Amino acid sequence: MGPAPAGEQLRGATGEPEVMEPALEGTGKEGKKASSRKRTLAEPPAKGLLQPVKLSRAELYKEPTNEELNRLRETEILFHSSLLRLQVEELLKEVRLSEKKKDRIDAFLREVNQRVVRVPSVPETELTDQAWLPAGVRVPLHQVPYAVKGCFRFLPPTQVTVVGSYLLGTCIRPDINVDVALTMPREILQDKDGLNQRYFRKRALYLAHLAHHLGQDPLFGSVCFSYTNGCHLKPSLLLRPRGKDERLVTVRLHPCPPPDFFRPCRLLPTKNNVRSAWYRGQSPAGDGSPEPPTPRYNTWVLQDTVLESHLQLLSTVLSLAQGLKDGVALLKVWLRQRELDKGQGGFTGFLVSMLVVFLVSTRKIHTTMSGYQVLRSVLQFLATADLTVNGISLCLSSDPSLPALADFHQAFSVVFLDSSGRLNLCADVTASTYHQVQHEARLSMMLLDSRADDGFHLLLMTPKPMIRAFDHVLHLRPLSRLQAACHRLKLWPELQDNGGDYVSAALGPLTTLLEQGLGARLNLLAHSRLPVPEWDISQDPPKHKDSGTLTLGLLLRPEGLTSVLELGPEADQPEAAKFRQFWGSRSELRRFQDGAIREAVVWEAASMSQKRLIPHQVVTHLLALHADIPETCVHYVGGPLDALIQGLKETSSTGEEALVAAVRCYDDLSRLLWGLEGLPLTVSAVQGAHPVLRYTEVFPPTPVRPASSFYEPLRERSSLLPRLDKPCPAYVEPMTVVCHLEGSGQWPQDAEAVQRVRAAFQLRLAELLTQQHGLQCCATATHTDVLKDGFVFRIRVAYQREPQILKEVQSPEGMISLRDTAASLRLERDTRQLPLLTSALHGLQQQHPAFSGVARLAKRWVRAQLLGEGFADESLDLVAAALFLHPEPFTPPSSPQVGFLRFLFLVSTFDWKNNPLFVNLNNELTVEEQVEIRSGFLAARAQLPVMVIVTPQDRRNSVWTQDGPSAQILQQLVVLAAEALPMLEKQLMDPRGPGDIRTVFRPPLDIYDVLIRLSPRHIPRHRQAVDSPAASFCRGLLSQPGPSSLMPVLGYDPPQLYLTQLREAFGDLALFFYDQHGGEVIGVLWKPTSFQPQPFKASSTKGRMVMSRGGELVMVPNVEAILEDFAVLGEGLVQTVEARSERWTV
Repeated sequence: MGPAPAGEQLRGATGEPEVMEPALEGTGKEGKKASSRKRTLAEPPAKGLLQPVKLSRAELYKEPTNEELNRLRETEILFHSSLLRLQVEELLKEVRLSEKKKDRIDAFLREVNQRVVRVPSVPETELTDQAWLPAGVRVPLHQVPYAVKGCFRFLPPTQVTVVGSYLLGTCIRPDINVDVALTMPREILQDKDGLNQRYFRKRALYLAHLAHHLGQDPLFGSVCFSYTNGCHLKPSLLLRPRGKDERLVTVRLHPCPPPDFFRPCRLLPTKNNVRSAWYRGQSPAGDGSPEPPTPRYNTWVLQDTVLESHLQLLSTVLSLAQGLKDGVALLKVWLRQRELDKGQGGFTGFLVSMLVVFLVSTRKIHTTMSGYQVLRSVLQFLATADLTVNGISLCLSSDPSLPALADFHQAFSVVFLDSSGRLNLCADVTASTYHQVQHEARLSMMLLDSRADDGFHLLLMTPKPMIRAFDHVLHLRPLSRLQAACHRLKLWPELQDNGGDYVSAALGPLTTLLEQGLGARLNLLAHSRLPVPEWDISQDPPKHKDSGTLTLGLLLRPEGLTSVLELGPEADQPEAAKFRQFWGSRSELRRFQDGAIREAVVWEAASMSQKRLIPHQVVTHLLALHADIPETCVHYVGGPLDALIQGLKETSSTGEEALVAAVRCYDDLSRLLWGLEGLPLTVSAVQGAHPVLRYTEVFPPTPVRPASSFYEPLRERSSLLPRLDKPCPAYVEPMTVVCHLEGSGQWPQDAEAVQRVRAAFQLRLAELLTQQHGLQCCATATHTDVLKDGFVFRIRVAYQREPQILKEVQSPEGMISLRDTAASLRLERDTRQLPLLTSALHGLQQQHPAFSGVARLAKRWVRAQLLGEGFADESLDLVAAALFLHPEPFTPPSSPQVGFLRFLFLVSTFDWKNNPLFVNLNNELTVEEQVEIRSGFLAARAQLPVMVIVTPQDRRNSVWTQDGPSAQILQQLVVLAAEALPMLEKQLMDPRGPGDIRTVFRPPLDIYDVLIRLSPRHIPRHRQAVDSPAASFCRGLLSQPGPSSLMPVLGYDPPQLYLTQLREAFGDLALFFYDQHGGEVIGVLWKPTSFQPQPFKASSTKGRMVMSRGGELVMVPNVEAILEDFAVLGEGLVQTVEARSERWTV
C-alpha cells in the first residue's frame, strides 16, 4: 500500500465526523460549472491525477440511511476520521490471511499431525551415546560440555497442539508461521532433567530424530532447523510444504514437557540449575559460596511448560471483541516496520498480545474499542510505563510462595510477569531494546496527537531500518572478540546462565558501558542482532561467532555532540578515582578559569566534522580499555560521505568553518553598509541572498588572492583578464547581498527611470565603500562587486516599490491596472522572497547543525547525476529543510549521513503529482491553513509545476520550481534515488566496511545519446569532481593569505558558457546535462520529436537537411553536422564528441 491519496487525506485532516461535507460542497460547485455530463467528460483528467467524484443532484442530497448514520456515529467514537477508518480497514485486509489460504494451511497441518505421531520409537540409551542417530542428521545444539548424566529414548508425542497467533487470528502476512507444540511423553524425561541442560539435550535429540524421518517424506519441500527467538538452547524444526505452497506457511515444531512435570519452585529466578562444577569443569569451591542463579536458563525451561496456558489466556481475552484482534495485528505491523521484533531479545508480537491482555485486565482497554484505539492505548502505555524500573504482572494471586517483583528486577532488565507469577515474559528483552520501544512509542503518540493527514502512512506504512533511523552505526566483528570481552568483564555467571552464548552475555554490560561513556552526547543506544539463519538438518548448528554481526545504533543529541571536553569531579572528591578508572589514560588533571582543578578528558577534534565523530573516539577507547576489543574490530559508520563535500586539499573539514568565515565577513560588510555616510538615502535593510549565507553552498568559497602570472591586468578598470596560454583560473562566485534603501517620495514612478536611479546608487555605493573603508569595488548598472578579506560580494540596491511599478499596465483608455509580469515576478523573487528564505534557512542551521551537511550532500548528489540544471538551488535546500521541520516518523537528523539517506527516501517515495511538499518554516502555517492550501492545490493542479513546494511566504505558486524541473527530469531523479537508496544502505550496513562510497554519486552515462568529453585544463572546478583527480592544473591562486588590490575574474566557467551556447543553438533538438562541480562529460539526449520529419521551411533550416520522402521535401536533423558543430563551438574545451548511434536512428 502506498501513500494515502491526497484527496482522501484532505477530507480526513479536520478530524470531524462529518468529514464528507466539505468535499461534497466542492463537488457541488464543480457541478454548477459543468452544465452537462458531456462537458464534464470532454476534458479527461491527467493520468494519475486524483479527481473529485462527480455525483448527480439526486445522489448529492439523498438522505443518509440508518446504516450510514450508525457507521458515521461509530467512526466518530472509535476513529478520528473516516479516512483513517478506511485506511485501517484496508491495511487489515492486506495483512490478514484469506479463507482459502487458511483452508490450505489447515489441510497441511492435518498432514503434519498424522506424520508426527507415526514416527517410530527408539530404544533407551545414555544421553552421551548418540550412535543411534542416522548419518544424515546432526543434533541442533552445541553440546558443551559434552558429558552429562541421563538417558534418552524416542516415543511419539502424546499430544500435538497448535499454539500461537495462527489459531487466534492475529498472524499477519507476508511471513505466516504456525507454532505446533509436541508434548513429549513422561517416560522420556527424568526428575533432574532441569539440571545442566539435560532437558535441552533431550529436546534437541527429539527434534533430530523427527527431522530424519520427516526429511524423507515427499510432503515436505523443506525440512530444516532454526533457533526459537534466537535462543541457541532451544532449536525448533521448520517444515514447509512442497510445490506451489512452499511459501504459503512455515510450521515450527516445539517439543515441550508434559504439564506440571517440572516443579515451579526449582525454576525461580533466584535458583541455580547449571552447576559451576559441571559447566566450568572445576571442582566446587570449598569456601561454601553459593552457586550463581541462572534466571534466563530457568525461564527458557519454564517457557516450554506454559505454551498451552498462554494460548488459552489469549484466546479467552482476544475472542471478546474483533477490535482487540485488529489492534494486535496493527501493533505487529508497527513493530515490523521498526524492526523491533527481529533477532534475539526482540519485542515480539507475542509480547504485545500479552500486553493487550494486561491492559484489558486493568481496564485500560475496553472490549468496545476499535483496533486503532487499541493501538493508541498500547502505544500510550509503552510511552509512559518504564518496565525496567516498575514491572507489571498478569498474576492476580496473593500466594506468599510466589517470588516478588523485586526478585525479577534483580535478575532481568525488563519485567512483565505472566498469569502464573513465575515467568518473566520479557526475560530476553534487553533494557536497550525496551528503551527503543519506548522511544518509538513516544514518537508515534506525538504523530497521532498531531492528527496529521498522512499520520497513518507515517505510522504504519513507512519502514524504519536502523541505518535510516540512527545518526551513527557501528558494527562489532568478528563476534569471537566478545569472548575475550566476557573474560575481561568477568562475566562467568552470565556465560553459565546463557549456556556459553558470549554475545548475549556481553551485550548488556557493553551497552551500559557505552551509554555511560557517551553521556550527554547520546539520546538513545539500540542494538540489532540479525536472526540466525536456518540450517540444514545434515549440518551442525551455527557457532556463536557465525551468528551474524552485532550492530549498535547511536541516536545523538546535537546540543552535546560537538563538545570536546568530558568534565569530571574535582581532584579531591572521592568520585575522582572512579572517573580515572573509567577513562583510564585519557583522564588528566586540568585547571579551569574559575580556579577549579578537575579531572577531565579532552578529545582531539579541530573541525566540525571531526567533532561530530567524537563518539567514534569514545566508543573505541572504552571498548579497548574495558572489554579488550581493539579498534580494528569496531567498524564505525558515521562520516564516510563527508569526503564528497570536503574542499580542495581538505581531509579533516567538510567546509563548515569556511562557511562561518564567509558569513562573518558578510556580517562585517553589513555593518559597514549600515554606517555609510554620504548616501542620499540611508540603508534600511541588508539581506543575504546566496547559498553561502544560508550554509548550503556545496563547496564554500575561500579567500582568494589571484596570481598575476595567470592574468593580464586591465588597469583602467582595476580588473584582470585570463591569459589564453594558461589553464582556466579558479572559479570565483560573488555572494549576492540585497541592500534596501529607505522609502522616499523622490523616487520616480517610471520603471526605466527607477533603473537609472538605482544605477546611480550602485556607482555611489562603490565610491563611498572605497573612500571610507578602502575596499576594492567594481560597479555596474545592476550591481556593485566588493572585494573584502578575499571574499567577493555582489551588492544589489533594491527599491521596495519597483516590483509594483513593473506590474502597472496602462489600458488604451488610460486606466492603470496591476498585473504580474515576468520582470516583476523575477524582481520580487530576487529582492524579497530569496532574502527571506535565506534568513529562515540561516535560522534553521542554528537550530539543527546537521542541516548544512545534509543540504550540501543532497545538492552534490543531484548535480553528480547531471540533473543540477533542472533544479533551482533553493528548491533542493527546501527539500532538505523538510527533513528537519517534518521528520516524522523519525527525529530530526543529527548527522549528514542519515539526513542524506532520508533525502533519497523522501525524493523516491513522495507523491509529487498529488501532494505539495510543505516546508513550514518557523511553524507559521496552521493545520487549517495547510488544509486550505491543499484544497487550492488540487483545484489548480494542472496549472502548477510538476514539483510543488509550499512555504509560509510562498503558499500558492511554488516560485522555486516554476522554471524546473520538468516531469521527465523529476521522474529520472525519483528513479535514480530509488536505486541509490538500497545500494547505499547496503554499503553502510556492511560490517566489512562500506567499500567505494562514491558509487551512488557516479552518473549513469549509458542513457545518453551523445557524450561530449571536456578538457580538464579548462574546467575551473575540476578538483570538485566525485572522483577527485590525483593531480590537476594550477588555477592561479597564491597560497599565502594577504590583501589583493585587484578584483578576481568572477563567474568564469567555460563549461557553463559552452552549455549556454549549446542550448541556444540546439535547444529545440536536444537536452544537455552536466555536473557543474568538475564534470568532464556533457550528456546529450535527443528530444523525441527532433527526428520526426518536418515540412520544408526556409526559415528553420538550422541543424537540419532537406530530403525527399514520398515526393515531398522534408527536413530531418543533420546529425553529422550537429556533432561537428558541437566540436567547433567548444574548440579548445572539447576533447571528443562520442556518438552512440545504436541508441537512435534518423
